[in-house]
Amino acid sequence: MADRKFTVLDMIELDLPGHDALELKCIGGRRGLPREISVPDINRPGLALSGFFEAFAHKRVQLFGRGEAAYLQKLHNEHNSENLKALFSYNIPCCVFSNNREPTEEFYQFAEEACCPILQTPLDTTDFSSRLIRVFSNIFAPRKTLHGVLVEVYGIGILLTGHSGVGKSETALELVERGHRLVADDIVEARCVNGNMVLGRGANSLISHHMEIRGLGIINISQLYGVGAIRDQKEIQLVVQLEEWEQDKSYDRLGVDQKYMDILGVKVPCIDIPVRPGRNLPIIIEAASMNERLKNMGYNSAREFNQNVLKWIETGEAQSTYMGEDESY
Repeated sequence: MADRKFTVLDMIELDLPGHDALELKCIGGRRGLPREISVPDINRPGLALSGFFEAFAHKRVQLFGRGEAAYLQKLHNEHNSENLKALFSYNIPCCVFSNNREPTEEFYQFAEEACCPILQTPLDTTDFSSRLIRVFSNIFAPRKTLHGVLVEVYGIGILLTGHSGVGKSETALELVERGHRLVADDIVEARCVNGNMVLGRGANSLISHHMEIRGLGIINISQLYGVGAIRDQKEIQLVVQLEEWEQDKSYDRLGVDQKYMDILGVKVPCIDIPVRPGRNLPIIIEAASMNERLKNMGYNSAREFNQNVLKWIETGEAQSTYMGEDESY
């Protein structure tokens, strides 16, 4: 969730693209617009309107569709306002009417007295519900900042990490030169969406597509390489840890055992790449990206190699090769 409170007014003022736009406007209860939305979910208050308030999810946004609007009209015709009075005795963040439906006079009256905002949208109930849930999943998503560079290589979001000065930015610059895209340099904001996906973007949108190259200074990637070389956000699908080469350290040469990095409760595949003079890191990272795509498609090169070696040993060909056909036992 965002550091500051998310209010009803914030929800109305969200500037979202066409397929995500909520198209909300306030038609009553304006004094309650600063109310906080603390629960990222929707409730259809049909049972509450009928007088059943047990387990009433009053902290959620209350959505009034065709059925609820029809029932409100029925209460109006019967001059029955007791359930409405009881409804607004709860601290409701706001009420939203879909399909530009209008509440009844009694509804306006009780909402104004309770300082509860009444919102209206031209979207149908199902469409608005799905859009608002997407908005909530983004705004209230758990997040943290990571030190590294996020790039998109062959469609795979790769987070380059490592100690300062190991060459993260220079490697990312070479990847951009080779036609790949930069998402963020230095500080990456990671958000967990839907509990199983980590999205990364620049912590500051104004400087996220700038890059610091030691000896050169700050460069603007979008100005140098065009808008095709940048991307606003990308799922983090692979973590590449760059580290200085250690002569005595044993590095993985087969890749059978997959390592993972825990980011906001999501296990993201992780590989260690030692850095030393003469190693072409961009090509290695490109190969790692394509290999990760193959794994996502169900093909694991290292495991297939291991299985083929075991089959070769089982057939006896390995003994013939290394010990000779005439060797007696």
